Amino acid sequence: MSSAVETPQITARPSRVRRGDRIFSGLAAGAGAIILALLAGVAIFLLIEGWPALTAAPEKIPGGDGLVSYIAPLAFGTVLAAGLALCIGAPLAVAVALFITHYAPKRIARSLAYLVDLLAAIPSIIYGLWGVAVLGPRSVDLQHWLADHLSFIPFFAGPASATGRTMLVVGFVLGLMILPIISAISREVLLQTPRALQEAALALGATRWEMIRMVVLPFGRSGIIAASMLGLGRALGETMAVAIILSVSGDVTFNLISSGNPSTIAANIALDFPESSGLAVNTLIASGLVLFGITLIVNTAARAVIERTERKRR
Repeated sequence: MSSAVETPQITARPSRVRRGDRIFSGLAAGAGAIILALLAGVAIFLLIEGWPALTAAPEKIPGGDGLVSYIAPLAFGTVLAAGLALCIGAPLAVAVALFITHYAPKRIARSLAYLVDLLAAIPSIIYGLWGVAVLGPRSVDLQHWLADHLSFIPFFAGPASATGRTMLVVGFVLGLMILPIISAISREVLLQTPRALQEAALALGATRWEMIRMVVLPFGRSGIIAASMLGLGRALGETMAVAIILSVSGDVTFNLISSGNPSTIAANIALDFPESSGLAVNTLIASGLVLFGITLIVNTAARAVIERTERKRR
C-alpha cells in the first residue's frame, strides 16, 4: 500500500498586515520629514528676515557699533547663563534620580518622582517672580560673603549687587527649571540597568555606592548626557525668568555677583521686540538666528558624544 506524503502548505501572511506595515512606515517617515521641513523652514525664515541686518552698515545697527558688537554680549550671556544652570542643575538632577531609583523606599520614591516631575509644569514666569522676590534678596548676604572672601576668583570679583538680581541667581533658577527634565530622563535610563549586573557587583563585595559608580552610572552615561543636553537646550532658550531677574548692563564679564550683567538673546528679544521697528526688528531676528545656531551646535556635539560613548561601551 502506497502512502501519500503530505507536504505542509505555507500560508502567506495576510496582505493587510503588510499593508499596515507599509502605512505605519510611511507615517513614521512622513513625521520625520515634517520635523526636518519645519526645522529648515525656521532656519530659512530667520535667515531671510535677518538678512537686512546682516548686510546693513554698522552705524545703522542699534548701538552703532555693528551687528557683531550687538550680538556678541548677548551670545556670551546666553552661554554663560545656560552653562551655569547646567553645572548647578545636572549634578543635582542625577543625584535626585539616583536617590529615587536606588535609595528611597518604593512608596516614597513614587511620590518624590511625581513631585519632581511636577516642577516642569510650573510656568517660567513663576520661577522668575520667585527668583526676583525671594531667592534674589535672600542671597544678598551670600553674595557679599563671596565678594569678601573669594574675590580672587573672577566669578566672585564683586562688588556684590545690593538687590541680588545677578547672573548667579539666574543660574540657580535656570538650574531648578531644568532639573525635572534631566531627572526624569536619567531616572528612566538608570532603571534600565540590568539587575543581574547590579546583583553581581554586590555579590562580589561592592558597596551600594561602588555598585552605582561602577555599574549603574557607566551603563546610563549616554542617557544622562542626552538628558543634560535637553536641559541645556531649555536653559539656552529661557526668556521670562531671565528677563524678570537679571539686571542688565550689556557688559561682557564673568563676574556672577555684580549688578552689571550681560543679557541673553531670548530675554533681549522679549524685552525689545514690542518697541522695535524696521531694521531693529531684523537685528533681533538675526540674533535669534545666532541662538538657533548655538542650539544646533550644542545638540550636534551632544549627539557626537553620545555616539562615541556607545561605541566605547560596545
